[in-house]
Amino acid sequence: MTPTIHTRDQAKARARAIRAERAAGSHAISHSAALERVAAEQGYADWNTLSARLSNAPEIPLQLGDRVEGHYLKQAFIGTIIAMRSMAEGSAFHVTIEFDEPVDVVAFESFSHFRRRANATVSPGGVSFAKTSDGVPHLIVARAETTTVA
Repeated sequence: MTPTIHTRDQAKARARAIRAERAAGSHAISHSAALERVAAEQGYADWNTLSARLSNAPEIPLQLGDRVEGHYLKQAFIGTIIAMRSMAEGSAFHVTIEFDEPVDVVAFESFSHFRRRANATVSPGGVSFAKTSDGVPHLIVARAETTTVA
């Protein structure tokens, strides 16, 4: 499965990876050919079209449908963004995340309460403005590693 690319830097990194893979197999290709291959993987006709689309993409740290990971009420999670809206001209985002596995949001050993979804308002960096009584953000979220290109 080819990961979705969100930035030109990710596309160029993917092209470098393709070149390295091909060179290791004794079938070296040029950087421009690798860029064309990245465009094809992403469903675009050519690199110029993909590059234009990526350069026109708004700087949104998270998007609807993104696979995400992080911590909700101090508990680790992996999930999917199922709803999202920009607030205050992009200075905050309201997100709804559906967790892959329910998250226990109670810190006491005597009982538990599991949630499948969470709603929060987060900064562009993915950190909620609301905090627990000891100052830890309710939600810290980022794109999951599986959706980024190194």
